Amino acid sequence: MNCIGIETFSGTPVKLTFDAAISAIEPVSDSGGLYLAPGFVDLQVNGFLGVDFNDPNCTPEQIARSIRGLIATGVTRFYPTVITGSPADMLCALRNLKSAKETLREGVAIDGFHVEGPHISPDDGPRGAHPLRWVRPPHLDEFHRWQEATGNQIRIVTLAPEWPQSLRYIEAVTAEGVVASIGHTNATTQQLADAVSAGATLSTHLGNGAHPVLRRHPNYLWEQLAEDRLMADFIVDGIHLPPSFLKVALRAKTLARSVLVTDAAAPAGCPPGRYQLGEQAVELTADNRVMLVGKERLAGSALRMDRGVENLMRIAGLSLADAVTMATTNAARAGRVPGRTNGLVPGDRADIIEYVFNKSDLSITIQSTYISGEKFY
Repeated sequence: MNCIGIETFSGTPVKLTFDAAISAIEPVSDSGGLYLAPGFVDLQVNGFLGVDFNDPNCTPEQIARSIRGLIATGVTRFYPTVITGSPADMLCALRNLKSAKETLREGVAIDGFHVEGPHISPDDGPRGAHPLRWVRPPHLDEFHRWQEATGNQIRIVTLAPEWPQSLRYIEAVTAEGVVASIGHTNATTQQLADAVSAGATLSTHLGNGAHPVLRRHPNYLWEQLAEDRLMADFIVDGIHLPPSFLKVALRAKTLARSVLVTDAAAPAGCPPGRYQLGEQAVELTADNRVMLVGKERLAGSALRMDRGVENLMRIAGLSLADAVTMATTNAARAGRVPGRTNGLVPGDRADIIEYVFNKSDLSITIQSTYISGEKFY
């Protein structure tokens, strides 16, 4: 099979030849007007199209529909993300998602799982929208139950380093090839440094899940921004981060260490109204905010990856190539997604999107999505 278009990173017309993996890329004289890029990789998706991945009772049909919706936005690999909840509910949700991965045609897009919490700060602010009653310290027995439930497919665990158990936990999970990500934290400078030395390599939605007011310095945002051993992901929906913070954060982390995520929740892709995030009711407002019902607190986002790429260009002033890099190869490196770290080169998985790029308004329109060489959209 082959595709012809403008290769996003080089800007040159090429022909891609592929089956499950890319076998060749060669220059051509005419692109036909389409652009080609690796498919988007989203490391944090709590739900989509009204489907809450934290709900153990999601049916296969509901999960399939939500994945098809993600694929239509250019996503080819993603990590369904289960947040803080009761031990039983978290296990059941993970088992349910593992079954979907193994039985659904669309399940090929699920490349692993992200567990965000429950080992986070119990404090208001850093805890974000996670339910306080289920916040608990890290315990390796619980991690191994998650691994058993998913067939050892947990890929990222987000936790706060300030728990006394955190350093041993980080050392243990990273020894198993799992990414330990710092998030929803109230850690001190020393606790953050110790966590990175223990093996933490990522910051989860940096700039969010934080106190509304912080001391000037030191604080846990500056420390993570300054730590060159940490990559960081950002929710670029124009709501979670103001333009000034986003621009400064990207300069501090540099393009090489910056990742786009959506943190999408069930309301993403839906009309305004009430939805669920785990055991909590959330509302999608008319201005596209996902809020805990009855509280002025964000609870995930309604962002799509294609819109996130556009926002990186419009809000942060990135080029198309750099914005797509944050959504593809950088995300794959941060989340250790196999076969996706090099881009459109022979040997990498044939996860490919064809899209139209409008330079006048910096919009992209997905035309086709291939996963491992198979056309899904």
